[in-house]
Amino acid sequence: MKDVEENSLEKAKELQARTKSFALRIIRMFRSLPKTEEARILGRQVLRSGTSVAANYHAVCRARSKAEFTAKLGVVVEEADETVFWLELLVESGIVPEERVRSLINEANELLAIFAASRHTARKQSGDRGIE
Repeated sequence: MKDVEENSLEKAKELQARTKSFALRIIRMFRSLPKTEEARILGRQVLRSGTSVAANYHAVCRARSKAEFTAKLGVVVEEADETVFWLELLVESGIVPEERVRSLINEANELLAIFAASRHTARKQSGDRGIE
């Protein structure tokens, strides 16, 4: 059991570093956006949600109960999903070329998949079916 706990702690630390790195990449992308009004508006949205993924995952790791863990993990899933949306909107509106943010979109989707699966597992273990 001790190995399982150590492995979980190590994975959590890796995800904290990964989400922080993602947040820093989002900040750098925001700084490089065109100085147009629509770019700044959409950019602030992706800046908020993208950095929120890291901040909220940090909070997940400090949860005091299974219920709090699951609830906070739900926020991370929502923020990651929203980040994907804003990045796609930046591309589809023609503000940013797709190749410039492709790796950010891929990372956001990967983080979304990881956290959605974790939330699903946490809900399953607690008997909370929620809205699937």
